[in-house]
Amino acid sequence: MKVLGVSGWSGCGKTTLISALIPRLRARGLTVSTLKHAHHDVDLDTPGKDTWRHREAGAQEVMLATGRRWALLHELREAPEPPLDELLTHLQPVDVVLVEGWKTGAYPKLELWRPTFEAPPPRFPEDPAIIAVACAPLLDPAAYGRPELPVFPLANVDDITDFIARFARTP
Repeated sequence: MKVLGVSGWSGCGKTTLISALIPRLRARGLTVSTLKHAHHDVDLDTPGKDTWRHREAGAQEVMLATGRRWALLHELREAPEPPLDELLTHLQPVDVVLVEGWKTGAYPKLELWRPTFEAPPPRFPEDPAIIAVACAPLLDPAAYGRPELPVFPLANVDDITDFIARFARTP
């Protein structure tokens, strides 16, 4: 199972790109899962509903199953947030997992970068785990000391998809 991060500063278009990539990768015959990290508290359950009540009563895990999908809610209680490697073990094998978040992790990443007055500089010059960049406007990675780095226009989702498909199929 190949893992590729879609990395970038807040507001650069990571979720939009991932949403565009998934159907294109599937059309190329690849199976795809995603793993998203949130920096804020998110509750996927509805207060007062049965599963919420089970969690509130102290259940470590609550699984909800319907005829269309199932979800497993795991309470950390006092345990620390698990690292990415541990979370990946909970996914069924697929061709590629697209990871949004964990931008400092040591795993292959595609960096999205849009130069704005508020945007920090790109991370690819310092992060050897970044294997490609998608940006608008285009930049020259040689100017940053990474001449080997593939660069794609952020709007060219088909070329980015081709790159990821090759990555996913490489042993």
